[in-house]
Amino acid sequence: MTESQQVIEVRNLIKRFGSKTILRNLNFQVDSGEFVALLGPNGAGKTTFLRILSSLIRPTSGDVFLAGYRLPEDASAIRSRLGVVSHMPLLYGDLSAEENLMFYARLYDLGETKVRIQTIIQQVGLSARRKDLVRTFSRGMQQRLSIGRAILHNPSILLLDEPHTGLDQEACEMLDAVLKQVTGTGRTVVMTSHDLVRIEDLASRFDILSRGRIQASFSKDKLPVDGLLPAYRQVLQKASAGVVL
Repeated sequence: MTESQQVIEVRNLIKRFGSKTILRNLNFQVDSGEFVALLGPNGAGKTTFLRILSSLIRPTSGDVFLAGYRLPEDASAIRSRLGVVSHMPLLYGDLSAEENLMFYARLYDLGETKVRIQTIIQQVGLSARRKDLVRTFSRGMQQRLSIGRAILHNPSILLLDEPHTGLDQEACEMLDAVLKQVTGTGRTVVMTSHDLVRIEDLASRFDILSRGRIQASFSKDKLPVDGLLPAYRQVLQKASAGVVL
């Protein structure tokens, strides 16, 4: 384990797929309780970066530490502390909503399982469908259950890749309420999003990823007076022009 007090620490991260370099000497640090919005255009490497933090893929080179554990070597030690929502729902279609959560609860060796599962299902708005097979769920309903799965074991770190995708307005508001509740208890969140208006309300910090690196980072209290969107556009324009930021 590293002696760093940061919950997430990434140094000089490089990720290549064949001859294509996706992440270039990326550096990234997150303190306990921060909610970091990871922003950037399509193809910037946001999903690849979250998959590395989730220990789902290996970096080509560089140092990655979560909660003091080094990845990928200590992946098994950190996974119980992570809650992950990715583009894949990680659900079993031939199990009901309750059965899916029961399966994951057993993986995490949770106590008071029935009470916890009932609470989560109610929290994500699936009480009426809790006995139904997940393969009968819409994309939005599967996303709701994926969010429930991610927070089931009270993880200290949440990694969320476009979690609002497929959700209707009511479900988006539900997710926002869950995220505000989670961050209110001191958990650390890293979330990708293209919805700058929504994420500006939720996050405490905004990091902009482009051309394989973090090009700029703004804390909420240091955002320009005209908000996140103009700052985001300006950073991307400078990055596209090759300006060193």
